Amino acid sequence: MRRSFTTTNPRLFPSSATSQPDIQYTPTCPSPSCACTPPPSVANLDIDRTSPILHTKPQYAQHLVLCTGKDDWTSRVEDEEGVAGDILRGLKGEIGRGSPGFDPFNNILTTMSSFPPSLTTTTTTTSSSPSSPQPQTTTTLLLFPSFTLHTLPNPLPPTTLSTFTTAYLKTPPSSLHPSHAPLPPHQKAALTRDPSLAALLPPPTPITTPVILICGHNARDARCGVLGPLLRARFEDVCRDKGVEGVRVATVSHIGGHKFAGNVILYIPASWNPNPLISTTTTAASHGTPRGNGRGIWYGRVGLNEVEGVVEETLIKGRVIGELLRGGVLEDGRDLARVLEARVKGEEKEGEGEGEGEERKLRLRPRARG
Repeated sequence: MRRSFTTTNPRLFPSSATSQPDIQYTPTCPSPSCACTPPPSVANLDIDRTSPILHTKPQYAQHLVLCTGKDDWTSRVEDEEGVAGDILRGLKGEIGRGSPGFDPFNNILTTMSSFPPSLTTTTTTTSSSPSSPQPQTTTTLLLFPSFTLHTLPNPLPPTTLSTFTTAYLKTPPSSLHPSHAPLPPHQKAALTRDPSLAALLPPPTPITTPVILICGHNARDARCGVLGPLLRARFEDVCRDKGVEGVRVATVSHIGGHKFAGNVILYIPASWNPNPLISTTTTAASHGTPRGNGRGIWYGRVGLNEVEGVVEETLIKGRVIGELLRGGVLEDGRDLARVLEARVKGEEKEGEGEGEGEERKLRLRPRARG
């Protein structure tokens, strides 16, 4: 099960707070240089290739990825044994439905991943395949779209999760939803972030290279269970062959939309260059100081023959692929797909009467595939 501790649309920063980023896109995924014949286990999967795919990404304010070192998990990840399960259940007690910190406007998406529990930002290999068991003294958490790596001690001290959620996961005081205005001060305090508590935890490390997450939750759905590991290996091979260094690839637990397998999330930090997808924007919060804007791009229907195109177009050339796009999130909280749609509509108006409309359109419907 995908864990989302709230069900209401998350807070989004006003569009007036930031300038529009220049998001490059291409309508379709290019064919691979050498097409492969999918094995029967993949060719026979029941994948929806006709329904609209845009805006099928779950809404969330932050995405927390737990590094477990495992390739599969219980169907309901909250039933998982071990440290990762303890953390997930603890988080649910802090900010899940029915807890004092529950905020229906602050969705926290939480997933398990195959990354090793003690992942660091200096790992040189792209592989996330579990290695031989080692004594686990820390657990690594990845937080997006802030692009930060956090470590928690193992075993967990009693107050650590409460401190972590209040320091990083709750809503910033300035972003508390207007519906909470009538609440008494103590209830507002239970919902809001206190960054000063971060001093009680190990300092986070910036994530400076892309992270690719592929649903491979076999215990939940065989489609992702079959396709996920194959896609992980294929992404690692293509990144290596094309000289794209530092990319981390992992399978993750359920992220929604199994019928659109393979489901792939690419988190591309602002600091990773030279990717044209990462623009420099000026935000009101930075008082006019230019800063990058990292992206999380959700793709669906990614097969083995689409991997090369995703690496080439999105990681290398910096283009969002329209026909695969389920949605996305910008580092400042805005919906990438909405921003891109607005841009495409503007281009369509500019192209009217110029004979360029069809070439300029973002493809919102799937291309038929054999």
